[in-house]
Amino acid sequence: MKRKQLEELGLQEEQIKKIMDLNGEDIQNAKDKASASNAEILEENEALKSQMSERDKDLKKLRSQVKDNEDLTKQFNDLKSKYDKDTADLTQKLATNRLNSAIDQSLSKANARNNKAVKGLLNMDEIKLDDDGNLTGLDDQIKSLQKSDGYLFDEGSKQDYQPNNGKPANADPIQAMVDIFKGDK
Repeated sequence: MKRKQLEELGLQEEQIKKIMDLNGEDIQNAKDKASASNAEILEENEALKSQMSERDKDLKKLRSQVKDNEDLTKQFNDLKSKYDKDTADLTQKLATNRLNSAIDQSLSKANARNNKAVKGLLNMDEIKLDDDGNLTGLDDQIKSLQKSDGYLFDEGSKQDYQPNNGKPANADPIQAMVDIFKGDK
């Protein structure tokens, strides 16, 4: 929405300022919401990395203590397999978080009204995140949903607004009041 468009509709400067302020607040709220989501993901990412590095330290410490003792070797192998499984699980969780974050950002860019509702209609098996952080298989699905279920996306509303019933606006509001008082109209 641009100030010039509002001026062309014949709105007064005060009305235009109020509309622009409301629009600015909506934009800021959307940015704040996206920033909060990214902060949560980064925080969780750091926690997962910290857990992985601590487990690696445990493995190195235990490896140095294991020499020829069979009992310790068995404990080491058990712990190693457990930590390998945990590492794989954490890596998978991290990848899932990255994928969901990227999908949410793409849906926000596409002006989805409700990301959860749109995600429910997506075929998540076809959506992949490559090494560069780019999504594949999502754009076509979004375009398809915009055609089939356009109500899920905010594409702006079109209004056939015609001030003064389609007649041009009076150029001079003072003259219009004078004409009304004189009874010319």
